[in-house]
Amino acid sequence: MATTEFGQAVRRWRDRVSPEAAGLPLGGHRRAAGLRREELALLAGISVDYVTRLEQGRATNPSEQVVEALGRALRLSGPEREHLFHVAGLVPPGQGTVPAYITPSVQRMLDRLTGTPVAVSDATWTLLLANPMYTALMGEYHGNERNAVWRNFLGSGNRRVRHTPQSLQALEAAQVSALRSASRHYPADQRLRRLIAELRANSKRFAELWDSGAVGRIEGSRKTIDHPQVGTLTLDCDVLSVAGSDLRIMVYTAEPDTVDAERLALLAVVGTQSFVE
Repeated sequence: MATTEFGQAVRRWRDRVSPEAAGLPLGGHRRAAGLRREELALLAGISVDYVTRLEQGRATNPSEQVVEALGRALRLSGPEREHLFHVAGLVPPGQGTVPAYITPSVQRMLDRLTGTPVAVSDATWTLLLANPMYTALMGEYHGNERNAVWRNFLGSGNRRVRHTPQSLQALEAAQVSALRSASRHYPADQRLRRLIAELRANSKRFAELWDSGAVGRIEGSRKTIDHPQVGTLTLDCDVLSVAGSDLRIMVYTAEPDTVDAERLALLAVVGTQSFVE
C-alpha cells in the first residue's frame, strides 16, 4: 500500500538525519540519533499530528506541497525525492512548474548559518524552508500562511514587522508583480493559477493591483520587528537569488555591537528552548 510505504520511507529517513545536519541544537538526552517527529514537523512546516499519521499510514494522499516539504526537511537527494513522490502516489513536479527543490549544496550553506535568521522561498514567495532562528524571529507559518502574498492580502499579515503606509503599498505592488512574473515563467503550474484566482476573487486590493499592471521589486531593506520575548529589533534584510533555481534566500543580520545584535543573540537562546528536554 502506497501510504504505508510512504510512512516507512519518512520514518527511515527521519532516523538517518541528525539534528546537527538539520541545523538544530542537540539539547538534552536523546534516545535516537535522528530527528524527532516534533523537529521534522517544524522543519517541514506541518503539524506533529500529521507527521505521526503519515508515518503510521493513517493519513492518505499527502499533497505535493507536503511531500516536497518533507523531502527538503529530510535532506533527500534527487533520486530519493523522486522515490518519495512515487510512493505518495504523485508525479514529481516537472518543467513548467515553480521550482521548489533545494539542492544539497544550498542546504549545507544554510545549515552553517545557525545563528542567523534565514528562510528560503520559491518564485511565488511560498516559504520552503526556515531555519530555527528565522522561526524564532518571525513565528511559525502553516498552510496558506506559508505564502507571503496570501498572508498579506487574505491572512493575518506579519504582525511582528512594522510597516508605514508607504512601505506596505510598496510591498503589495512588489508581491503582485512577483506573482505576475511567476505566472509568465511557469504557465503550467496549476497551484500558482489557483493562488492567483483565489487572490483576485477574495481581495479587492489584490485585484486592483493585478488589473492595473502594478510593478515593483522585493529588495533588501531595514526592517523593524516587534518580538514578543526579546523586544524590538531593527535588522538588515537581504534577499539573495539562487542561480538557475528561481529561489529566494532571505537573510536577517544586525549591526555588530548594537542593542539589536544583543537581542538577536538572546533570541538564539530563547527561540530554541522548545527543543531542550
